[in-house]
Amino acid sequence: MPDPASTDRRLIGTFDYVVIGAGSAGCVVANRLAADPDTKVLVLEAGGMDDWIWFHIPVGYLFAIGNPRADWLFQTEPQPGLGGRALAYPRGKVVGGSSAINAMVYMRGQAADYDGWRQRGLPGWGWDDVLPYFLRHEDHIAPPPGGLHKAGGEWRVEHPRVRWAILDAIRDAAEAAGIAKIPDFNTGDNEGSSYFQVNQRRGRRLSAYRAFLKPLLEQKERSNLRLETHVHVERILFEDGRAKAVEFTHGLGTPSEEKLRVEIHGEVVLSAGAVASPLLLERSGIGSGTRLQSLGIETLVDAPGVGENLQDHLQIRPVYKVQGVRTLNSDYARLWRRPLMALQWAALRTGPLTMAPSQVGAFAKSAPHYATANLQYHFQPLSLDSWGSGLHPFDAFTASVCNLRPTSRGSIHLRSAAPQDAPVISPNYFDTEEDRQVAVDALKLTRRIVAQAPLARFRPEEYLPGEAARTDEALLEAAAKLGTTIFHPVGTARMGSDDDPGAVLDARLRVRGVSGLRVIDASVMPTITSGNTANPTMMIAEKGVAMLKEDARR
Repeated sequence: MPDPASTDRRLIGTFDYVVIGAGSAGCVVANRLAADPDTKVLVLEAGGMDDWIWFHIPVGYLFAIGNPRADWLFQTEPQPGLGGRALAYPRGKVVGGSSAINAMVYMRGQAADYDGWRQRGLPGWGWDDVLPYFLRHEDHIAPPPGGLHKAGGEWRVEHPRVRWAILDAIRDAAEAAGIAKIPDFNTGDNEGSSYFQVNQRRGRRLSAYRAFLKPLLEQKERSNLRLETHVHVERILFEDGRAKAVEFTHGLGTPSEEKLRVEIHGEVVLSAGAVASPLLLERSGIGSGTRLQSLGIETLVDAPGVGENLQDHLQIRPVYKVQGVRTLNSDYARLWRRPLMALQWAALRTGPLTMAPSQVGAFAKSAPHYATANLQYHFQPLSLDSWGSGLHPFDAFTASVCNLRPTSRGSIHLRSAAPQDAPVISPNYFDTEEDRQVAVDALKLTRRIVAQAPLARFRPEEYLPGEAARTDEALLEAAAKLGTTIFHPVGTARMGSDDDPGAVLDARLRVRGVSGLRVIDASVMPTITSGNTANPTMMIAEKGVAMLKEDARR
C-alpha cells in the first residue's frame, strides 16, 4: 500500500465493496450489493446495535434525541442569525442511523425539486426518472390506483394509528385559511394539509437497518455480508488514484481499541451522511487544499466544494395553549395513564406510543409569487422547550413551520485531523434576506390559521412567541429565538455538471478526481428537497447503487 503506516493495522480481509455507514442510505446500498451471493460486502458503522426499547417504540424519539446512547450530540457553531445561539444537531448513533430516531414521516418532496436537479445538468434525476426508485422498495399499506404507490417492497408505509381532536380542528382551520385538505403528500405536488404517512410496521418504528440489513444478516446461509459496529473510519487509501483500502479503529478511545484495515477489489461507497461524509473525504485528502494544509493533511484532490453547500430546514416552533381538548402534555402528566398507554401499545399497537413527532402536516406558500409550496407545517398535539426536554405542564399544540427551500448556505468541516474531534457545523441560518422574510411571513400565516373559527372553541392562546411580537422586526427576533433544526442536513458533497467548479460528484455519484469511490447519501443533493429528507435519501441510495452495479458490468 502507498502508506507504510497502514501496515501497522491488522488486515481483516478483502472485499468487493465497503459501505461506510449503516444509515438510511448505507443499509439500502448494502442490501442491493449483497443480493449477489458472489459479491463480498462489508458495512462499517460507527454506532452500535439497536438493542434499546426506545429505538422501536415510535414515541421513543422523545428519549433518544439528546441521549448519548442514541445521538452523536453534535452542536453547531454559534449562529449569528439566531442571536448567537448554538443548536443541538442530532444524528443517529446506531445501526439505521437517523432513521432509528427520526420522525418516521414518509415524504418524497415535490416533482419540481428533482426536475430542478435535471435542469442543473444532472441527467436522470428528474421526477419521472426518480419515481421508480421510490417505488422499488415501497410497501404501502393500501396503495391507491394510479401507480404512485406500490406494495411488496421492504420499506413499509402506513397511516397513523392515533388521532387527536385538536389536529382535526387544525386541519379545518387551515382549510378555512385557504389550505385545502388533500389525501396524499407524495404525488409530486404536496400543497395542502393531510395526515402524514409513516414508516412503521404495525405500530412499531421501522428503521433502515430493520428493513434492509437485518433480514439479510439473519439468513444463516448468507456469508457474503458482514457488519462491523463501533468502528470509526479514519481514511480511505488510494493507489494510483483508485480507492484500495479503508483504515478504521474498533472501539476508539476504549481499552480495547484496535487499529484495522480492509482492502477492496471494487469500490468504496461513502454513506456516512451529510455530516460525516465530507469529514471522511477531508481526512482522506479530498477537499480544499488550503484547508487540508492547515490541518496537516496531504491533499490528494483539491475539491473546494467538500463540506460546503450545507442546507437544512430550520423549524420555527410557535406554541399555543388550548383548553377543553386532550393533548399529549396532559396525557403524559397523568401518571396513571402511562401504564395504560404502554398496555395499549403492547397489546394493540395503537395509542399515543405509536405517535410520530407530527401526525398532521400542511404545505403552503408564504407569498403568492412562489411557484410551489415553500412552507411545511408539522402540527403536534404536544409542546416542549426542545427535543429531549420534558413536555410542558399544560395542554398545548405546536405549529412548527419551516422554509422548505432556504437560500442560506452553510458548511461542515473537520475541526482537526484527529478523528475523535467534533466537526465544525455552521448552517448560517437566516443568512439571506429572503430567508428572513419567509420566516416573518410564516409566523403571520400561522397566526391566520389559528385565528380561524374551527379552533375558537379551544380558546388558543399564543404562548410562544407571544402576542406582544407584532412588527416584522419583532417577529424576526422571535423566529431567531424559536428556530431550531428539524434534522435535515444535506448537500455537503453535492453532485453537479462537469462545468460546476463546486461539484464534488458527477451525476453518477462518483467522486471527481479519483476512481473507485462514490458518495451515496443526503450529502449528494445539490438543493434540498421540499419536505422531510429521509426517503429522498433512500431513493438516492436505490438509484446510486443501481448506477454502481451498471457501471461494474461495463
